[in-house]
Amino acid sequence: MGTLRPSGSTRLAAVIGDPVRHSLSPVLHNAAFEALGLDWVFLAFEVAAGRGADAVAAMAVLGIGGLSVTMPLKAEVAAAVDELTPDAAALGAVNCVSLRDGRTVGHNTDGSGFVAFLRNDEGFDPDGRRAVVLGAGGAARAVIHALAAAGAAEVGIVNRTPGRAAAAARLAGSVGNVVPAEAVADADLVVNATPVGMANVATFPGVDEPPVMPSDPALLGPGQLAVDLIYEPASTPWIIAARSRGASVANGLGLLIAQAAQAFRIWTGQDAPTGVMSGAAVGALAARDDPTP
Repeated sequence: MGTLRPSGSTRLAAVIGDPVRHSLSPVLHNAAFEALGLDWVFLAFEVAAGRGADAVAAMAVLGIGGLSVTMPLKAEVAAAVDELTPDAAALGAVNCVSLRDGRTVGHNTDGSGFVAFLRNDEGFDPDGRRAVVLGAGGAARAVIHALAAAGAAEVGIVNRTPGRAAAAARLAGSVGNVVPAEAVADADLVVNATPVGMANVATFPGVDEPPVMPSDPALLGPGQLAVDLIYEPASTPWIIAARSRGASVANGLGLLIAQAAQAFRIWTGQDAPTGVMSGAAVGALAARDDPTP
């Protein structure tokens, strides 16, 4: 199918955040638009903290068809949209904005995308299973909330700050608990939702990489699924160590694609070609690693 050229009828979608130039979202969505022959284009706009409400207002004024939202704007965009879906309201965070009858609607596809990734890519159904989530930030909170909604028997939270851990645990209702790091040994699913091991961790203001792994890999073993939400690099030290202990492992690329596919559906009304999106993402990451000019 030939590449569509932008015209007066082309719809625009974009990712906003700071930093955002490293984002794979334009690669994923433009590949999907082209594969389905949709007259859409996806761009990246660097929007600094404190300007999220301005970006939402511009969306409504300009008729932008969709926004993906990343750090550090998820909370302020949630406060600026006209409506929130139940998941976005519970989390107080938005990663996707749609325009409906001139009104901005904030969604959060991080958690539901994570569960879809587990089921479709890893063959793991959280229903009735025990999970431990390492971290209590925005990504962790979305995962915690979604695992509980998916029927997990227990969602344990490990975090160095007890108050943040307790607040995150409440998102899981009666199955949420603050647990010690040793609880990893008894979990069916262990999720690293901390920035430890992220290739570009230093580019995020206020984020310092701790000098330790998010959990002791010696606690992991066969029969467990260890998921690191980081996708660059593809194999973090924690993933490598978990694999060496016999655990099944996965990185965050599948989640990135799953949550993007849900946003694509929200904006266009069509199912996303996830295979095309995955191939485009893998190719883009390989190009970043290739030192050839």
